[in-house]
Amino acid sequence: MTIPDRFSERHGFGEVQPAEIRIRLEAPSELRGIVLGLVYECGMLPSSLREIICRVLRKRSDSGNWSERPNIAGENEQLIDACLWYEVYDVIEGLVSDFQKSGLHTPRGVPAAEYFEDQLNRYFLHEGIGWRVSNGMVEYRGSEPFEEATKQARTDLSAKGMTTASGEMHQAFANLSKRPDADVTGAIQHSLAALECLVREITGYPRATLGTLLKRNPGLLPKPVDEICKKAWGFASEFGRHLREGRVPDIREVELMVGLSSILCSYLARKHSQG
Repeated sequence: MTIPDRFSERHGFGEVQPAEIRIRLEAPSELRGIVLGLVYECGMLPSSLREIICRVLRKRSDSGNWSERPNIAGENEQLIDACLWYEVYDVIEGLVSDFQKSGLHTPRGVPAAEYFEDQLNRYFLHEGIGWRVSNGMVEYRGSEPFEEATKQARTDLSAKGMTTASGEMHQAFANLSKRPDADVTGAIQHSLAALECLVREITGYPRATLGTLLKRNPGLLPKPVDEICKKAWGFASEFGRHLREGRVPDIREVELMVGLSSILCSYLARKHSQG
C-alpha cells in the first residue's frame, strides 16, 4: 500500500530498498521513538496511548500525570523505553488491534491501522529489522529470496487445495515469529511436514514418511534434487525431531530448510496440478 502523504512518495521517490537484516532480537531506541511518533501522527492522544501501553505491559499509570503534554507523553516515553525488547512488539500489536476496533483515521483520512502498519513496515525494511506487521500481528521476516520462496509456496499449496500442507507451512512461520525466542526446531519440523503432506497426497500413501515415499517414487523429483531432499529429511530428523543437547541450528540454517521445503512444495504442487 502507498500512502501519498510525502513529496517523495507523491513523485515516485519513496520506494524503500530493503536493507540487509541486522536487527532481530532487539528493539532499538530509535524504533521505540518511531512507534510513539507514528501513533501521534495517527491522531491518538497521549492518554489513550498510555492506556494501551499500560494494558499490554501490565503497568499502572501514574495518577499524578494529568496533562496530555508533556506529562502523559513523557510517561509514555518512560514506559516504552523501559520495557523489554519483545514487549515493544507486543505494544505494536496492541496498537494495531486498538486502531482496527476504534476505526480511527489519520488527519488526512487514511485508516490509522493501515497507515501505522504501512509506515512501520517501511521502517523495518529500511533499517534491516527482521519483522513485519501483517494483519495486526508482528511476524518473522527473512531475506528477500526466503520471503519470495515461502510466499510462493503458500500460494501454490492453497491453489491446489492442500489445506493441511499449507497449515504446516503457516505453523513454520508462526514458530519463527515466536518471542522472545523463535522455535527453530519447530519451524524445521513443520516445513518438512508440509512437504511430506504434499507428497503423501500426490503418491496416494497417506501414512508413509517422506523418506520412504522418496525411495518408493524415484521419479518424483529430478536428480540430484531427490538426493538433496533425502538429505534435508535427514537434517530435519536430526535437528527438528531428535535434537541433542548443544546442537541447536542457527537462524540461517533454519531459513535454508524452510526455504528449501517451500521451493520443493511449489515445484511439486505446480507439476502435479498440470499433470
